[in-house]
Amino acid sequence: MLARGIGMAVLIFLFFCPGWSANLIAQQPASNRQIDSIALQRAHLMLHQAYDEIRKNYYDTTFHGVDLDKSYQQFNARLDISKSVNESFRVVAAFMLNLHDSHTFFMPPTRTNRSTPGFFMQLIGDKCLITRIRPGTDASAKLHVGDQVLALDGFKITPEDFHDVVYFIQVLSPAPAEMLDLQSPAGERRQETVNTTLRKGKQVVDLTGGGEGGDFWQLVRNDEEDEHLSRARTFESGDTLFWRMPSFEVQPGDVARTITKAIKQKNLVIDLRDNSGGYVDTLKEMLGHFFNHEVKLGDRVTRKETKAEMIKPRTPYYSGNVIVLVDHNSASAAELFARVIQLEHRGKVIGDRSAGAVMEANDLEESIGTDYQVDYGLSITEANIVMSDGKSLENAGVVPDELMVPTATDLATAKDPVLAHAAELDNVKLDPSAAGKLFPYEWPSL
Repeated sequence: MLARGIGMAVLIFLFFCPGWSANLIAQQPASNRQIDSIALQRAHLMLHQAYDEIRKNYYDTTFHGVDLDKSYQQFNARLDISKSVNESFRVVAAFMLNLHDSHTFFMPPTRTNRSTPGFFMQLIGDKCLITRIRPGTDASAKLHVGDQVLALDGFKITPEDFHDVVYFIQVLSPAPAEMLDLQSPAGERRQETVNTTLRKGKQVVDLTGGGEGGDFWQLVRNDEEDEHLSRARTFESGDTLFWRMPSFEVQPGDVARTITKAIKQKNLVIDLRDNSGGYVDTLKEMLGHFFNHEVKLGDRVTRKETKAEMIKPRTPYYSGNVIVLVDHNSASAAELFARVIQLEHRGKVIGDRSAGAVMEANDLEESIGTDYQVDYGLSITEANIVMSDGKSLENAGVVPDELMVPTATDLATAKDPVLAHAAELDNVKLDPSAAGKLFPYEWPSL
């Protein structure tokens, strides 16, 4: 998410497919917790707040041709027949998805008891594949890295609806178990029901004390872990520095320190796969180190004006060869960086088509109630970025100079042929197996 302030803890990039919201609202299984009058009133307030924020602050005053008032009235009426809390959240989310905007979406209140599926799936080319499985979970006994997910809870997975299905099923309506229709790398089909991992929490969080074991210090530890997991990692071999950058939610000074290390090398491979974006200032700082003259990031289009966003050169300046790796999880600031490098002929982009989620959004932390407060989030797009070629990457993404993705077998055997190929272009001997071990994934605490 391209943001000028502090980003939300959970970053999701959506591609709305007409009809999917209505189908998922109607067909998703209801939560065990049926909705009461108070919960329904809260949902109405959330929907109205979403409507009000979009009406006042959305970057496009035509709302992409959507009749916002009519849409609000329709979804407000739809709330009244919601049968569960989860269904009411899906209605609010569907209203916001009507804008077909990757950065305008609803984040529901955090559940007291959170469930996590124990696995990650990702679009790789035109297939949805299992890419990671948390050890010790039910998923680890039933799934295999490299399995293709054909359907989730009965909904067919295609590139067009992947993000909507994941959002509606795993974020808005997490269930105790998920049913997956699978195909192994060898072509064998099967169906598995995977139990999620339940993390028990507290209904009321006390931030006033409690010592080191209190809620406040737990939040501090969570922030410290997030910072650790989003840190950059590097590896040097021959004349090449490999830079794994999982997020742009880092301080500009951290970028400068890595560039200082890079200027000693002739070649730089920047791995932005799985990088979901971050701060505008960090993006501009990073780009500035690759140009010794001013370049254009793009035109920032808001409801009030269109203004050129320029990148000023920064020191130290890196003059060597640049290769940027992207995949379908590379979003927002990550794909803007890759596209500028591409448009300015500053380096080569390798990998899969990026997410196509580049809008600039304002993350709003909202709440309802006084003594008992329910927190939720709204992401509202403030601006679109139109690149120097006159095109937006929204819903299009960056097409790499060289399309290259791992196969299901590569994933199953922990190989990274994309990183190995980038190394080969820089005359570094790194076989796919060794490349797959270079930057191991680190699981966050449960």
